[in-house]
Amino acid sequence: MGFFKRIAPVIALYFLSPLIAEYLLGDFPLSKLSFLLFLAPFYGGGAVLIREITRRTGRGWPTILTLALAYGIFEEAFTTQTLFNPDYLGLHLHLLEPAFISALGISAWWTIFVLTLHTVWSISVPIAIMEALVPDRAHTPWLKWLGMSIVTLLFVLIACTMTVHSIQSDAHHFMASNRQFAVSAVCCVVVGIAAFLLPRRSAARRPGNPPSAWITGTLSLIAASIFLVTPRTWGWGAVAIYLALDVAMIVAVRSWARMEGWNGLHILSLAGGAALAYAWHAFVQQPVTGKADLSFRIGNAVLAAGAILLLYAAARRTSAALPKDNAVHA
Repeated sequence: MGFFKRIAPVIALYFLSPLIAEYLLGDFPLSKLSFLLFLAPFYGGGAVLIREITRRTGRGWPTILTLALAYGIFEEAFTTQTLFNPDYLGLHLHLLEPAFISALGISAWWTIFVLTLHTVWSISVPIAIMEALVPDRAHTPWLKWLGMSIVTLLFVLIACTMTVHSIQSDAHHFMASNRQFAVSAVCCVVVGIAAFLLPRRSAARRPGNPPSAWITGTLSLIAASIFLVTPRTWGWGAVAIYLALDVAMIVAVRSWARMEGWNGLHILSLAGGAALAYAWHAFVQQPVTGKADLSFRIGNAVLAAGAILLLYAAARRTSAALPKDNAVHA
């Protein structure tokens, strides 16, 4: 296999992750596409490293999801500090007001909301889509150690740069307390270790067929849409809904993934449903920069169309691979 063909999925994942995390979500307009130069090493670098570490250690989706959670804690506790900052970048977003926990200085609503965004959309969805595009290489590493070292170096450098920029750009130069940093570091380490204590993926399956990929994708779209539209003003009620959705999806997917009929199309459908929820919600999302004018909505439409085409291509490739490998491990 040629060098460029081998690393093509890496490059694609490197840029797909921030495209989904910030642009498909509706935070940034397409006119700010240059931001990818700064976002890709962090979002994309995190996605690539999580995927490579997981596949190199012979593990599957439980490990990817758990490492994605650790990534989310790292970003929001250290790089941006949004978990603790009452007025992030002076934007007056009031992120910490709903379901505020004074003893920890955090909002239960924002903590669960933003960590779910990173776990599902920033990391897991782009990985699932890219692996579906190259199903014959879905469970093998895409990089050698030199490539891993380069991605890691870029990730660390941009993380440090983003941290400094976040502090300097903040109106009050906010810094979390030593206690908050310490607890966050412990959480990152504990979650990271837990990712490798989870059972390795197994070829063993119990008899039975899960719902069709159309059904699992629709359920994913519905669950993700409910998650995104639940008003923050519901406070602890919103927290309860988030937790119920997270637990319900985890239990359902874990049960389905153990069935003989579970395959790569089901995994893609879950990612596709979540991605499409981002796509439609972007049309009612207020951007972080700029105004939600006609050009912004046109950009939303272009990104939504691109997501649909990408999912279609991934479904075609995965379907073509199923006769040769009809037991894609989760």
